[in-house]
Amino acid sequence: MLRGHAGEPEHVLVLETVGAEPRRRRLRRRAGARRAAPEPALATVPVTVATLIAASPIGDEVTADAWLASAELADEVHAAVAVLNTVLHAERLVRADPFVREIAAEQALAIRVGFGGGEAVAHGHWTDARTLPPAATAPKKRAHALRPQERFAALLAGRDVALASEELTLRARLDLDRGRTREAALQLRVALEAALAELQAWSHHEEMARRIDELRAERGAVGAAANRALEGGLDAAQIEDVARILGRLEAALTARVAGGLE
Repeated sequence: MLRGHAGEPEHVLVLETVGAEPRRRRLRRRAGARRAAPEPALATVPVTVATLIAASPIGDEVTADAWLASAELADEVHAAVAVLNTVLHAERLVRADPFVREIAAEQALAIRVGFGGGEAVAHGHWTDARTLPPAATAPKKRAHALRPQERFAALLAGRDVALASEELTLRARLDLDRGRTREAALQLRVALEAALAELQAWSHHEEMARRIDELRAERGAVGAAANRALEGGLDAAQIEDVARILGRLEAALTARVAGGLE
């Protein structure tokens, strides 16, 4: 049962793993490494089925039919994934495991939106449902003039470098998109400082020099938002600043790659 801040039930989350082999009893002595077969058989891959059920009933079947026909199903999926990611984020913290990661809807093997009785829905059955192709839920990708495959090849071949500010900026974007505005503000401060230092190598290009100057001028706003994040929640204006400046930082990093700057 997932509850809101006031303790009111909001959702019921049912998780089930299918396709996994049953756990064997642990041996007293751990077996050593064994020689692998030259052509090993493919192992069964376990799949996790996540079912998110609204705590409040939708109404009778006629009402449910009307909802399913009129609802923006992609929006329903994104809302459900946001709830599931909240659970995964909590697990990441309590387990202190950085490898527990959040998910995106387009990574799912199958997505269904529907309605049914409580027990039936909990076990993956429904009265009526619609199946969405994962591609229908994929967000619009940020455009890059240099195709990702070309950048990927350049990184592997040593013709380009991965900047620390790129990774830090991605973390800030994830936090902001997930509504973790305090974390986004703190992450953005580090990402901005890293970018200002790293992009100096390309400052002899006029466009990049202009972008660096623009980012440097935003230090005060980023610092204010980060300081406020240390004390508590950000106000609406500071959240807007974080989103705006993060967008500028992403644009500067993209311009370096897309422009083929050396």
